[in-house]
Amino acid sequence: MNQLFDHAALTHGITIRVAASFLPEQSRIAAGRWFWAYHIRVENGSQEPVHLLTRHWRITDANGRTSFVDGDGVVGEQPYLEPGESYDYVSGCPLQTSHGTMEGHYTFRRDDGSLFEAAIPFFPLEAPATTR
Repeated sequence: MNQLFDHAALTHGITIRVAASFLPEQSRIAAGRWFWAYHIRVENGSQEPVHLLTRHWRITDANGRTSFVDGDGVVGEQPYLEPGESYDYVSGCPLQTSHGTMEGHYTFRRDDGSLFEAAIPFFPLEAPATTR
């Protein structure tokens, strides 16, 4: 496992790595709002180029409330990755509880037009006990 990233999933030669961190400066705990940043690295370890088209997230808070986020690309981009290339981005997630989880998948297209999903690994969102 890459030292920067705590979680990884490999699907069809595509590795998705994730590291999440709690951001107290972005959180409003008294108002019931906790905020995390997550850093994603998409690595193309396959033998062919891939184009990231869409994202699908499942976000669950400590009360069991689940929300889904679907959309085109990531952070306004739809990266095209040649074999051996990687793409990094950082985004954020607010919750109404001090902990929760995220997981999901990206949909990719190969140059031959075929589509496949690559898993985004399950990872926890945990605020320090002092913020609960």
